[in-house]
Amino acid sequence: MEGQENLQPEVEKSFELIGKRWTGLIIYVLLSGPKRFSEIHSIIPDLSKRVLTERMKELEEHGIVLRHVIPTRPVRTEYLLTKKGHELGKILGPISQWATNWMKENY
Repeated sequence: MEGQENLQPEVEKSFELIGKRWTGLIIYVLLSGPKRFSEIHSIIPDLSKRVLTERMKELEEHGIVLRHVIPTRPVRTEYLLTKKGHELGKILGPISQWATNWMKENY
């Protein structure tokens, strides 16, 4: 690929963020719509609550996920993808298809 010799800092930071364990899967789960913390955790049960909390904070800081507090009784908090998060999510569909085609032979 052209330009690999001089990676832009933005590209490096993006791969660093996306490459963190569980990050891509969290974004993939949120593509289907807003989820509560407990819903995300139940969909990805091997992900510890501590790491899920860390990843959600990182994704929120980067403007990929929005934490939405719903003022009901009891108070509910949902997480949803921002426009930036949905744009990032578009690349996860092809990765999912690749995984379906190629990774099943490894498990």
